[in-house]
Amino acid sequence: MTRTRVLFCDLLGLPKGKYVQPDLAKSGDIGFAACALSVSFDRDLLNIPGTGLFDGIPDMKLSLEKETFKSWQENTEIALGDLKFEGKEYDLCPRTNLKKIIKEFNDLDLKPMVGLEFEAYVFERDEDGVWIPYNTPGAFVYGTGPSNDPKNLMGKIWERATEMGLPVESINGEYDNGQFELTLGFDEALKACDNAFLFKTMAKEIAFQEGLILSFMPKPIPERGGSGLHVNFSFVDKSKINVIEKDGKLSEIANDCISGLIHHHEGLSALLASTVNSYDRLQPASMAGYWANWAGDHRMVTIRTSTSSSNSARIEHRTADGAGNPYIVTSSILKTSMLGIKNKYKLLPAEDLDGMENVRATKHVPSSLSKAISALENDKVLKSKIGENFCNAFVEIKRDEAVRLQDKNIDEIREYYLPFV
Repeated sequence: MTRTRVLFCDLLGLPKGKYVQPDLAKSGDIGFAACALSVSFDRDLLNIPGTGLFDGIPDMKLSLEKETFKSWQENTEIALGDLKFEGKEYDLCPRTNLKKIIKEFNDLDLKPMVGLEFEAYVFERDEDGVWIPYNTPGAFVYGTGPSNDPKNLMGKIWERATEMGLPVESINGEYDNGQFELTLGFDEALKACDNAFLFKTMAKEIAFQEGLILSFMPKPIPERGGSGLHVNFSFVDKSKINVIEKDGKLSEIANDCISGLIHHHEGLSALLASTVNSYDRLQPASMAGYWANWAGDHRMVTIRTSTSSSNSARIEHRTADGAGNPYIVTSSILKTSMLGIKNKYKLLPAEDLDGMENVRATKHVPSSLSKAISALENDKVLKSKIGENFCNAFVEIKRDEAVRLQDKNIDEIREYYLPFV
């Protein structure tokens, strides 16, 4: 092992870090400019609250975990950690914020368990060097093998994930040509998000080495389906019993979680669907989390539940997409669920219509990132729970992004995001 790659996931979902000597990594703290959290996709340095742009651009520290991960790069190990500022927990650190809500559930004698399902498209270059959708004319939904993946990208990703110990549960062709579903195994919430962060970073880098882009953009091709990030979660108690299900039905705590997610649906969307392109995916009748509704085994609702088995009982939230930061997405869903547990919101009846042409829900996600940001700012209860300082920073960097792209067409928006997400 000749180097350690230290990484953290920033507010845009980008894997920022450094290569350092392994002995330096063992010291525990690696310095970065706090304004690393203030840089837009097109590398403008923004005045994001809490990052010290006009205070001399001070340092923050990445406080590393002792456990390291095997890398997909030769002679390299990976270290993750939590950001510190002025020697204290940093309000803008997504991983730290996830740890805080995990502790809140631990204080209720509950352990959050999470499983994340990514969807993504593959792009390749044409003879002029332009990025175009993966050429898979024989692809089909739930397809496997060369008709869906002629260059065996998914096989190479699976092999690397196995070598790293990342728990891939399944990979298969999704609904549209060149689109794939990549499902990771359930684990404790922090471990699941660490795995998701590393898996996404690895998968994109393996694709790039093959001359391809694996894009988690939510709607990169207007005439094809969208790509989401489905967040499955449950809780186990001290006896390791899954408390989502009781006697074959949703438990009280499950109903409370759903009530919180429904109640704060509009404001929550900014944190889960955090790009301009996200709102091209989030449309009625799109098998995405558009409506503020829930049901059992129903793919046309936002919150899908399963109680068929006590071991696998779970809540699945379907609004998020893989373009964002998995720590932000997961912690936001868990914090909003906690609001339901604490505030005992009234839970509307389960959706009983088809969700395609008929739906009972009247509340839905805003129509754009700008409007979603406004909904988050106006939801004082949610903003307080997520964290005022974090929300102020997140809103500022995302509002700038929305303004930059407000007059751009779909091709320009895709060009803006494609190399990064």
